[in-house]
Amino acid sequence: MPAQNVPPTYLTVHETAVLLRTTPKGVYCLIQRGQLAGVVRLGRRVLVKRQVLLSALDDKATATPGRPA
Repeated sequence: MPAQNVPPTYLTVHETAVLLRTTPKGVYCLIQRGQLAGVVRLGRRVLVKRQVLLSALDDKATATPGRPA
């Protein structure tokens, strides 16, 4: 029986959009520009590795000068 509160390893484009507070179209634009970390393509399906995305966002937040973490 799978655990109930375990977050998924891979996110769909819709789940990624919710996490980033944007639209799925915005996520596809980020992917096309190469600005989204953790993108995995399985045939036509696009998934985003959750831990890689969160780690990249954390690195970006701490790399911004003049902003408190």
